[in-house]
Amino acid sequence: MMGEEPATRQPEMSDAGSDEELALPARMEEGSHNGSIRKGCDPCSQTQRSKLQHRRARINQQINKEMRMRAGAENLFRATTNNKVKETVALELSFVNSNLQLLKEELEELNSNMEVYQTESEAINVPMIPLGLKETKEVDLTVPLKDVICEHYGEDSSLFDKEIKEFMELRQAMRTPSRNEAGLELLMEYYNQLYYLDQRFFPPHRTLGVHFHWYDSLTGVPSCQRALAFEKGSVLFNVGALYTQIGARQDRSATAGIDRAIDAFQRAAGAFNYLKENFSNAPSLDMSGPSLCMLVRLMIAQVQECVFERVTLTTPDTHFITQLQVAKEAARVSDVYSLVLQTMSQTLVKDYVPFSWASMVQVKAEHFRALSHYNAAVALCDHTQSIEEGGDEESAKALFQFHVSSPAGPPLSQVLRDPEDRRKLGKAHLRCAVIRHEEAMRVHGLCKILRKMDILQEVLSFMYKRSLDKYSEMDREDDFDETAEAPEIHSQTQHKPDITPPNFSTVPVTDIFQRLGPLSVFCARARWGPVRVVSLQRGDGGLGLTLRGDSPVLVAGVVPGGCAQEAGLREGDYIVAVDGEDFKWAKHGEVVHILKSCSDRGIQLGIITLHTHDTQVDRRQVMLSPSGDEANALQRTIGRAKGQRTAPLLNWNRKKTGGGGRATKRLGSTFSLPFGNLRDCESMY
Repeated sequence: MMGEEPATRQPEMSDAGSDEELALPARMEEGSHNGSIRKGCDPCSQTQRSKLQHRRARINQQINKEMRMRAGAENLFRATTNNKVKETVALELSFVNSNLQLLKEELEELNSNMEVYQTESEAINVPMIPLGLKETKEVDLTVPLKDVICEHYGEDSSLFDKEIKEFMELRQAMRTPSRNEAGLELLMEYYNQLYYLDQRFFPPHRTLGVHFHWYDSLTGVPSCQRALAFEKGSVLFNVGALYTQIGARQDRSATAGIDRAIDAFQRAAGAFNYLKENFSNAPSLDMSGPSLCMLVRLMIAQVQECVFERVTLTTPDTHFITQLQVAKEAARVSDVYSLVLQTMSQTLVKDYVPFSWASMVQVKAEHFRALSHYNAAVALCDHTQSIEEGGDEESAKALFQFHVSSPAGPPLSQVLRDPEDRRKLGKAHLRCAVIRHEEAMRVHGLCKILRKMDILQEVLSFMYKRSLDKYSEMDREDDFDETAEAPEIHSQTQHKPDITPPNFSTVPVTDIFQRLGPLSVFCARARWGPVRVVSLQRGDGGLGLTLRGDSPVLVAGVVPGGCAQEAGLREGDYIVAVDGEDFKWAKHGEVVHILKSCSDRGIQLGIITLHTHDTQVDRRQVMLSPSGDEANALQRTIGRAKGQRTAPLLNWNRKKTGGGGRATKRLGSTFSLPFGNLRDCESMY
């Protein structure tokens, strides 16, 4: 939804985790929490890319202002009954709409500025289409987070000022990521931290009242939602957009640069595809299903283009069959760009995609179709010796499988043996190549933005002249026969593009708010009573309790009439403090050692009782759900005066197999943990 809450509530964006649980990595260090070391770009730096982002941000703000003015004018127009006021408001609306149109055209020109993101190499390559980052407003989460820490966790919120500041600095840094691997890691780190923020501070059916503002990547239209899923989706979109910029800047004159570009575009496609499949109710058009589908296909097409460039670099051009394969690769590139063009022509996308993008895609579809016909002509006319060396049978098989339909004229077996027939068929392909090049140049000339791209003009002119010169070379004065129509070429590729989904485990993170306690118990979905202080003294029969698990240690049972029961301990209680020292993260053995060594004066235990815990978490509310063992590794530190201690977590809704384990069960107002695999952590006193 945009702006303030409308009278009719629109569905907020939601994210659905996949059926298979995804592991979120952690890097937990003994000692104090050092925080993130990743920073964003200097917003004051005057690089071409930063200037472009600054202009985009300024236009986004102006569009936001004009849209608010338009919304107010439209409300006044509907509310008033005074005809004179209606005329004045209608005139104002026309001015506002005119300003909005000018701003959107200016933003479209910025988004179409592909040259800024291209490589600085002197190599001549067709430019790639990058995607600009989504802009966002600053959000102050200090007060809402402190309220939750105080009300839900019962902690002094002032003690968490450092953690809140660190999270806010991380969000500020991710607004300006650098265009390299460090920038990607910064975005992924913030995205992973949003998982913890969701678990710590966002209950399933309540929000913090904080609005997340993001601008559409292409139109600049602002969108606003309270759902954290909108923040997650926007960050993931920027991950994909940053991959497109990294792919576009690679030097594709060598195979190493081409491989890096392929990897970047495949990862961009994976990010957009993951966003399309796992998020719904997106308030902005750039994250709608049709737009994301178009972006995925565009990235795949650019991967296919890079594959063609690698084939032309690594394939020797002196053999008939390999030259036919190059022609098939070019035809494949043309086909995938034609599919992208069809997607861009759909109703929901046609008016949204920049005209320069659609023009570039059409130019590439025609350009690579022309290259396909040109390489076919070269194979037929320039590789006579390789045909003879390769043998008629192998060459004939390759030529039979080359065309979609058989060409008019003599059979292909005769074409291979007769140089004149090969010349005529090659001339027909060259004619098609020239026609396609002319169409590509015509479409290029219709777009003002593409006309400004000198490198594109240079590539198209060079390839057109090359085909025209080859056609003139094939043409003869005594050739009075009309040039036949060359059949279409089968498209085929040696490397099918992959959609590489984002791998969240590549960037280790530490829960910034880990001092609140283990996430398996101390989360927004759990409810517990206030901390009770229990004075426990050892009797003749021992302490009379059984402990299980780690972080925090669970009171699995109490002996009727024993010391523990008399002190007020109950089955299902958690030990969170010992003699005033925080023991939320304590290991089982550590608590056992403390209890064994307690003196006759006894020991004071801080105890909590878990009242509710939503084990059936709605998967649409959770983006990532760490598995039990990996969750144990997520957080292993605890702020203590004597240093931090480590311990694995126990996962509530993770079923155990083997060893007689059983799933978590609700026992009245308490819970029983899976004990089957923890017998070595069971102690009775």
